[in-house]
Amino acid sequence: MSQLLLDIPLQLETERLILRAPRQSGDSSIVNEAIKDSFIELKAWLPFAQKTPTVDETEVNLRIAYINFLKRESLRYLIFRKGTNDFIGIISFEGINWDIPKCHIGYWINTKFSGNGYMLEAVKNLTELGLNQIKFKRIEIKCESTNIKSRSIPEKLGYELEGTLKKDDLSADGNRLTDTCLYAIV
Repeated sequence: MSQLLLDIPLQLETERLILRAPRQSGDSSIVNEAIKDSFIELKAWLPFAQKTPTVDETEVNLRIAYINFLKRESLRYLIFRKGTNDFIGIISFEGINWDIPKCHIGYWINTKFSGNGYMLEAVKNLTELGLNQIKFKRIEIKCESTNIKSRSIPEKLGYELEGTLKKDDLSADGNRLTDTCLYAIV
């Protein structure tokens, strides 16, 4: 069966969160504001956050994410807190290989909401969706070895640390080589 025929929900709910796919338009202002609010923290770990994007650049990024969701090339969800509709962050299935099938999960959080277990809750929910409904055989989480907060998420969720890849990637600013921790659940 073609992945385009897979029934992948546009919205998921957890105890405290709503995860939903980007809309065709209209999400860029809140996402852009969160990037600005979290810029210092995001800049340390993420290549996309080396400069503050404009609202229009964020809109283009989200529209591409929406198209990729429909094409099943990547599945991005925006995370909101139930009740308040506060924007928490972004989580996605990336690097999808439908032949295996496998993927990796990427995520970032709006700094003002970190430390509350929201991302742990979102990753747990997405992992369950991937394994139980989409039927991925392997889900990976990759992060820089020194990113302790990011590493704690797969460790708490039972992902296995399969190894640390030495000098595997460039730092977010592109100035030095970094080690990558590779976690997986099968």
